[in-house]
Amino acid sequence: MIKFLNDIRNVEKPISNNRKIINTIAVLFLGIALGTFSKFLDFRQAELPSVLMAIDGALDVHNFLGRFAIWVLIALCISIYSNSAIRASINVFAFFIGMVASYYLYSNYIAGFFPRSYAVIWFGFTAVSPLLSFACWYARGKSKLALILSALILAVLFNMCFVYGCWYFNAKSVLEVIVFIIGLIVLRRDTLRSSALMGTISIVLAVLLDVVISYTTWKSVGWAIFHGLLSWAYVIYFLLRY
Repeated sequence: MIKFLNDIRNVEKPISNNRKIINTIAVLFLGIALGTFSKFLDFRQAELPSVLMAIDGALDVHNFLGRFAIWVLIALCISIYSNSAIRASINVFAFFIGMVASYYLYSNYIAGFFPRSYAVIWFGFTAVSPLLSFACWYARGKSKLALILSALILAVLFNMCFVYGCWYFNAKSVLEVIVFIIGLIVLRRDTLRSSALMGTISIVLAVLLDVVISYTTWKSVGWAIFHGLLSWAYVIYFLLRY
């Protein structure tokens, strides 16, 4: 198994234990800062300083921070640029512990309410984040499997950043478009051809994921296939048209 994983991506240059501790503490405090800021922005949006209020009004930052895309991107960056897959798991887990804990502590003790259903989702996501980040670290490898992993991650990010269906295709916001572009840059391959192949595979996987979601929603194989085909056709049309 170790040889199989090393064939995908080798461990980077070793770093000292002190450096490892500093990196983990840094991402923990980054999570705490971002979680606190996210909840502050959401809770105090009517009382923000004028500049921050103007930015939030123009870009809808508080709702953007309430969606998954930005957090997945940050976790992806932490994972990809960690020293090893194990370090990626530790660092990403520390980040989400800091972010989720600070967000819901602020919500409970300062905002005065605790959204239990959303908290359960984020607690669950935090629990599985070490496993997901472990796999994500290998996406920057050189093998074909690494390319598939990159395409799958990009497909998930694509579905988080864009909404599309039979006759429509839209970005959720300008900020989500930026998130997707950064994701493309982070996951880029060594050559333009490989990057283009990754992008193409990611769109196909995104539509397939959409088909699966459609099936679980409507319980109809025919409608899921029909929905997927039309979605894919419109994505092609949109790319050619615009």
